[in-house]
Formats: sequence, C-alpha cells, structure tokens
Amino acid sequence: MNKPDLLQWQKLQAELRAAGHRRLVVVEGDRDASLAWLGSLLPVLTVTPGVWTGPVEDQPEPSLTSIKPVDGRRWLGQELACVVWDGWQGNPPDSFAALSGTLSAGGLFFWLMPPLAEWGSFEDPDYRRTGLDGAAGHPFAARLARIVAGDSDVIRVNPSVNPQPRLPEIPVAGEAFQVGATADQCALVEDLVRTGLGRRRRPLVVTADRGRGKSAALGMAAVRLLQEGRQRVVVTAPEQGAVKTLFHHARIAAGQASGPEMGTEDVAVGDQGRLQYWSLERLLAEQPDAEVVMVDEAAGIPADLLKQVLLGWPRVIFSTTVHGYEGSGRGFAIRFRSVLDTETPHWRGASLTAPIRWSTSDPLEPLTRQMFLLDAEAPAAEGDSSGVVVERWNPAIAGDQELKEAFGLLVDAHYRTSPGDLRQWMDDPAAVSWRLTCNGVLVGVLWATAEGGLESELAEQVMMGKRRLRGHLLPQSLATHSGFAEAASQRLLRVVRVAVSADVRHRGLGQKLVAAARDHARSGGLDAIGTSFGGNAGLVSFWQQCGLEPVRLGLKREASSGEYPMQMLSGVSSDGTALARHLRIRLAEHWLILLPRNWSDLEPGLALQLTGGLPPVGPLNEDDRRDLRSFAEGYRGFDLAVPVLAKLSMQPEVIGLVLASGSQSLWARAVLQGWSWQGLQVTKDCLGREQGETALRKVVHNILQNRPDL
Repeated sequence: MNKPDLLQWQKLQAELRAAGHRRLVVVEGDRDASLAWLGSLLPVLTVTPGVWTGPVEDQPEPSLTSIKPVDGRRWLGQELACVVWDGWQGNPPDSFAALSGTLSAGGLFFWLMPPLAEWGSFEDPDYRRTGLDGAAGHPFAARLARIVAGDSDVIRVNPSVNPQPRLPEIPVAGEAFQVGATADQCALVEDLVRTGLGRRRRPLVVTADRGRGKSAALGMAAVRLLQEGRQRVVVTAPEQGAVKTLFHHARIAAGQASGPEMGTEDVAVGDQGRLQYWSLERLLAEQPDAEVVMVDEAAGIPADLLKQVLLGWPRVIFSTTVHGYEGSGRGFAIRFRSVLDTETPHWRGASLTAPIRWSTSDPLEPLTRQMFLLDAEAPAAEGDSSGVVVERWNPAIAGDQELKEAFGLLVDAHYRTSPGDLRQWMDDPAAVSWRLTCNGVLVGVLWATAEGGLESELAEQVMMGKRRLRGHLLPQSLATHSGFAEAASQRLLRVVRVAVSADVRHRGLGQKLVAAARDHARSGGLDAIGTSFGGNAGLVSFWQQCGLEPVRLGLKREASSGEYPMQMLSGVSSDGTALARHLRIRLAEHWLILLPRNWSDLEPGLALQLTGGLPPVGPLNEDDRRDLRSFAEGYRGFDLAVPVLAKLSMQPEVIGLVLASGSQSLWARAVLQGWSWQGLQVTKDCLGREQGETALRKVVHNILQNRPDL
C-alpha cells in the first residue's frame, strides 16, 4: 500500500496551527485506496474532536464522530480539529459549508471524491433527495471542480497515483497565531453586559460570521452578568450542541474547570447565580423567571417562536451565525426585523468581523465563500427602473460574476436561500429562469420549474396518499391535500423564487418577470402557473397582482418561516383554468369551518385578505338579512349571530368595509377564527364581551348601510 509521509503531514499541521490557517485536502480516486491512505495518516495528526460523514464500518479513525452527511448544520457553534467528508456518500452543500466553518486553526478538511475531471458526471447519492438524480450533467459539481483545480492552496492527493504530494510550506510571520479575544469581541462583551443590566424591552441582535468568537463572547458576558447581580441567565438554541462552546467559555470565565464531557451543565456563579440551558420548547412551555434570555443560532428558529421569546422576558439577546447567507444570517434580518421594529423599536444590532479561531490570511474561508457564493451580493440598482429588458437566462452556463449577482438577489429577497438552492438552480433539468435588467444593470431574477404531468393512474395514487414522488412539490401537494388527482396529471410551472432589488421594488418589475414565466407556460403547452411560499399578506397581494389566486393553505406552520404554507395558482390552458376554479370553490366551501379549527392563530389581516378573496359560496337569504338587522340593532346576541356574520364576510366587497371599520382584527378573530372574549381581551382587541359586541354591531350596521343590495 502506498503510504503518506507522516512526518511531512505532522509538520504541515504544526505550521498551519502556527499561521492560523486551515486547509482543504481533496483525496481523489479509488475510494478504498483513499480510506486506506487516511487510515495510515490520521492516527498521527490532531483530529479530535473531528467528524466522519461516511458509513460507521468504513471509519478511517476511531476517534472521529460518525455523522450523516446532511447533519453538518447541527455542529454550528462548535469547534473541530478535523473533518473527513466522504463525498462518495453524498455532498449536501448546506452541510458541507457549515462544517467547513467549524474547523479551528490547524484544521484539515479531507474530502474523498472521484477525480476532479469526473465531478460533472458523478452521480452524487445526495441527488436522490432533491430529485436531481438522472440529470444528464451536473453544472454545480463541475463548477466546484474548476474552483478547486484553480486554487493553489488546495492540497490534492490521489493515493493510487501519488500518495505523497508536495506539501506547501506555510510561512509564519512574527509570533505564532494564538486564539485570543479580539478588540471587537471585547467590545461585544461590554455591549452584552450593558443589555443584560440595562432597561427592559431593548433587545440586542448579534450577527457574526463563523469563527468570530460570538459564542465565547456570549459565555463570558453571561458570567459577567451573574457576577454583577443577575441571578438567572437562560440560554436556548435550536440544538443543545450549538451552545457547548458558549458554556465552555462561561466556565473558564467563572474560573472553573471545563471539558467536553461537561457539555451544557449549569454554571454556578456565587451563591445564587446560575447560567442554564433550556430547550426552546421547555422555555416557552414553563416560562422560567429569568432576568436575561440568550437565544443562540436564532436564525434556525421560526420567527413566531422568536417573537414569543422577545415578548416573554424583559431582556433578550438574539445571536446568529451569518456564514455568508447559509444559516439565514441576512435572511434572519429580513424575516425578524419587522417584528423587532414593531414590538421593540429600541432594539439594537451588533456584529463581529475579525476572525478569532483562524487568522485573516486563512485560505479556507475565501475558498468556501467562492464555492458556495457565500458572499453573493446583488449589484447596486441606484433606483433606476428605466430601460427594462426581460430575457431568458441559464445559471448553469453563466459566468461566476453574473451568477454571483443573480444569486445575491435571491439571498437578499428570500430568507431560506442556501447553498442547496444554488445547486438546485444550476442542476435541475426542469428549471427555467429569467433575468430583468434596467439600463443593463441586473435588478431582478425569476426561477421556475416544470412539475406534474403524471400518468392518470399514478396521479390517482398520489391523490390518495399511496405514492410520494421526489420533486413535483406543487402538483403533489394540491392533489394530496385538495383531493383533485388532475392537479398531479396536469403540467404546472412552479415559480420557485422571484426577486427584485430593494432599490426598485413596487414598480411592477416582479410582475413583468411573472408575466414572462406565464407566457412561457402558455407557449409551452403547460396548464397553469403557480407558487408555494410561507403565507403573509404582502406576498399574497403581490401574487394576486400577478394574476394568481390562493388555492390552498397548509395546516402546519413551516419550521423555516414560522408561517403557514400558501399555494397560489392561475390557469393558462382551459384545463388549468378549470382546475384553479375548482380548487378555489372547494376551498371557499370549506373555509368557514376550517379557519377556526386550523388557523385560529393566523395573522388577522391575512385571515381577512384570504376570506375576502375567495369566491362567494352563496348569497344571503331573507333569514340572513333579518338576523343581521337584529344583531346590528342589538336584538340578537353575538353567539347566535356568528354563522350569519361569517357568511356575510364572504359576500363581495364586505371585507373592504370591515378593513375600513377600525375593528378588523376584532372581526377576524371573533367572527372568523373563533376566539373567546378572554383571548380578545389579552390581545387588546376589546375590553370584554359588551364592548366587543358593540363594536361588531357598528361594523354590521355600516355594512348594511353601504351594501343595501346584499
């Protein structure tokens, strides 16, 4: 067996550690030879703590922790000495990018793969998860191969051909690199302490790229707060493992022994001070009496749950990793800033820029940024929306700069955008895209994919829940949940993402992109154009302006957005138009029963918007009109009038009058969503039953006056 030069590799790792660098090592060629080569090398290197993403039985070093390839994001906030990534088992981009940021100085990221020349045709096992298997080629992987081949800092090894490549000599200028507090980390600790000791309802939002010492700063600040009089600081996060580093640095700051085995055990300071970890579920259920709550990796928590934390404790600190865009650092601001602005307008932001776990000259960070476009940014539009051109565009053949600009638009507009989306956009053979430029500057993109077209027998099985196919998100969802098999047999164009530069929004440019996609669907013989997203009033309005209408609202909130999934559709063929009409009528027929049972917590404005947009299920009759007059004049109580008030809500133009009444939230929750008077008092929609009924009577009286034709 060809073996590596162990002394040379030990020397390399020592030099990397002294320089504050990390390296990607691509181990190409025969997998068995690669495993054997690693098996002889890893025992002499510093690899603990480290992870291995291949099968347990193939683990090349027993001290590594075996994880699934898709689980890399669970290691955010932790520090690793080594990653051994078995690309033969799959290469989910989100996980790969996340793990690369966990490496500390001297860390090596070994990547087992076929030879670079074969990456574009390599059938990655992870493709099956996202429906990319079977594609003729894989431009995303081919692009990665070009980047790796062109980076002189990447170490490439083919154990069968050259088991000992020439290793770089890493010069160390001046003193050896040491992990230590940076100036902005020290400033952040002081800011965190001021927040924890300061006035109520002034939360701090901390964003930092990976390796900047955010977790350490939180831990040190928590101990300072306990030393200065706070008695309980509670930390929560999406995963308990994400705060291990925080607790490690807290114990050190408290002058206590610390080790990996201690995990997130309570840190005691003085006689009464306690730093504790509580899971988010337990935190919200038990509501502990804590003076300060820290939410780490907040971007991984739905916005509605973050809002509950924000309103549940007097002093809250939110912190999240922004590694490029993955982890939703920028998207976190997109979806949560409006909540902060509304509920706590005196909130503040803070950030860390200088790396602490590696030096500023580390070559691995810029490499991963380039590979996954982690620093993608849209070009400055400068507010000019003249000279508009909409044209087809293909990200798979685009140059890196235009790809970076186009993806930057998606990143800024959609909080869920991740490296996995970049791969999907480039590799999906059913994808079609458009770009919109103003005077030659890119300001908008639309990405869509063709779905459906299943054989009638298969479509019937999908409708009955007997079959579930990869991909085909919109037709499968509509067929399964709405009960229409033709939703799966028809061919639909689903808009995956549409994004317009913030500088030129609200000028109809997004509608132009959707119109181009609609024309494509019509000319291509498709039946409908649709979309699926986390429902909110603003997005529903946009899609309605584009000619799409709601056809389904999901029963469970999305984990990523905290919103109910909304699906909207518009027919472009006679069959597609008929399907959209049938779906909407069916939703309208069930709406008044489903709304209070399933969506009682839906935002009131959205509940009214959806109610007013559905087709009427029948006109009011004379009995209804009599009951409405009786309620308006105070002769009939609310509890008996609810059915006819709900029916009134679905009459044409009535919701517009409700929205103008000033009692729209009360109407939505009391009439449509089934809230109790006690609940309405808590949300300040009314002072109690008497005042609430009076307000509702006024709304009905006004409706009857303005709509005598009802």
